Amino acid sequence: MQLCLINNDFKYELEKLIRIFLPFEKIEFLDYRVQGDCVAIADLSENALAELFINGKRFSSTRAIESVNGDFLKDSELFLALALFDCLKECFNYSPQWGILTGVRPAKLFSRITKTKGIEFAENYFKNYLMVSDKKIALCKETVKGENKITEKSRPDSFSLYISVPFCPSRCNYCSFVSHSVEQAKAYIPQYVDLLCEELKITAKKARANNLKLMTVYIGGGTPTTLSPQQLTRVMNTVRENFDLSGVLEYTVEAGRPDTITKEKLLAIKQGGATRISINPQTMNDKVLEIIGRRHTALQTVEAFNLARECGFDNINMDLIAGLLGDDLESFKQTVLKITSLKPESVTVHSLSMKRASNLTVSGNLPEIEMGKIASDMVDFAYNHLNKNGIVPYYMYRQSKTVGNLENVGYSKIGFECLYNVYIMDETHTILACGASAVTKLRQPNGDKIERIFNFKYPYEYINRFDELMERKDGTDNFYLDYKIN
Repeated sequence: MQLCLINNDFKYELEKLIRIFLPFEKIEFLDYRVQGDCVAIADLSENALAELFINGKRFSSTRAIESVNGDFLKDSELFLALALFDCLKECFNYSPQWGILTGVRPAKLFSRITKTKGIEFAENYFKNYLMVSDKKIALCKETVKGENKITEKSRPDSFSLYISVPFCPSRCNYCSFVSHSVEQAKAYIPQYVDLLCEELKITAKKARANNLKLMTVYIGGGTPTTLSPQQLTRVMNTVRENFDLSGVLEYTVEAGRPDTITKEKLLAIKQGGATRISINPQTMNDKVLEIIGRRHTALQTVEAFNLARECGFDNINMDLIAGLLGDDLESFKQTVLKITSLKPESVTVHSLSMKRASNLTVSGNLPEIEMGKIASDMVDFAYNHLNKNGIVPYYMYRQSKTVGNLENVGYSKIGFECLYNVYIMDETHTILACGASAVTKLRQPNGDKIERIFNFKYPYEYINRFDELMERKDGTDNFYLDYKIN
């Protein structure tokens, strides 16, 4: 598509808006008008004028620019986006529930507007200027309440620890995370664990030197349970021996794929100090599991869950995905019903994100807009059913290129919310991250400045350039020299 920007340079927001409807369309930006098919025109000559030419049809919309934000540039961008949104809705006969909102943290935006301009303004702005549906506004309000209760627990000297285990039994076709199948990366794992433990020791010294207090620990991936029981014990013992865990409110390990879960691994995780685990079926439909590249069955999910209960875990999360290839509304409903029958403490409902690097996207076998409509019904069903069962939303975030431009929502029973999930998405406090592809986020105490330190993505890079990485992570000490904790 050619996007003609006349008297404006709002490339970023207008491109994201187009991608709600055309996720992988290649977009060429021009500063002059052209004629032809697959052309969009965004013109600020007088009012906000948008035109769209697709399949021989023309769609147009004009919006008068109002003073809403008190900033003419922001208001011009807003109403030009609205005009283009009008055209896209009419062209595709589809109105996404999040309207023109493309940011990853809508609840945070809603909260910020509420604090500065009041709840009525926030609701009106979301509904009439961002075109967000009443359902999603209500979801924002609910998750703001849940997130605020959690962020209030954090202090200026708080931090969370993230530990990355970037290995999986196999790669799911929707996944773009930097993770490697055990078959491909088995030789790296022993040395990776050695260096991960070394990085944990170094990180603990930096936390102590800068007077940071640990609040939550999260071991994620990949699939951490691709490690052996002995390797899990070693990593978790390293955490216990080097970090002060006396103030830790939550310790999560992603047990992840049911086909990697054994009694020995669960006992190692339990004895290592974890208070919360996640078992992630994604779907309880065996045919869909096969399509997405998972090597486990729905029965294995049930068996893994029951085994975790037998091992003493009383805080278990389960992840689901709405919009998977081969799934339909009735199948998804059955997944939700089966999951809630197990009575987990929390359920996270993701919407399929069509990442460019995933096998699903590379294959060209992408869901159409119709799948976005079905996925919307799926997440609505999950919301209603989970709420009826006392599992309520407490945090939310969004990703780009998601079917239906939908959201990911964490639901839990009261008192079983995942604190780390909120802290990482809200950027509440510092996250010290260890392992391949991990990203340390340094948050200014009593301020908003954030600096990031990126670990090398791939295990072989992490192993071969470990000394270089540790020099890079000296940036933690440099950061806190400028922002001392009082």
